[in-house]
Amino acid sequence: MSIHVEVRDTNAQVLDPSEALAFVDAPGNGAGALFVGVVRDLNQGRSVKGVSYDVFAPLAEQSFAEICAEAQAKWGEQLRLFVVHGKGRLDVGGLSIVIAAGSPHRGEAFSACRYVIEEIKSRSPVWKQEHYVDGDSEWVKGHALCGHD
Repeated sequence: MSIHVEVRDTNAQVLDPSEALAFVDAPGNGAGALFVGVVRDLNQGRSVKGVSYDVFAPLAEQSFAEICAEAQAKWGEQLRLFVVHGKGRLDVGGLSIVIAAGSPHRGEAFSACRYVIEEIKSRSPVWKQEHYVDGDSEWVKGHALCGHD
């Protein structure tokens, strides 16, 4: 199997970038690209204390698998892909998503990794609620809707 997708409860198990890189490693691969999403302490001028991710796992995992299959169609069947998205509450510095792409050459690995995160942000059923230092919280718009990198 060359694709691994999963929604993981972050209260039970942390996301591990080394697990992702180990999965995409293969004898014919000369490249591994890694993307790690991290909860930051500031968003749109507001101090953030943490983030809660709500994810409907079966639908999200189906979406992740479709996106990964599209990446393989674009950059080759030898591409190995790993996607794990967190579900639950994370403090600042917590890992929310880990994506890795392994391929024979770096160009394909970088391109596929970027494609997968951008498509997940715009297409997958993942909802994000930010919790602010002032005690307020709000559900935030998805990446494609608010135009942030």
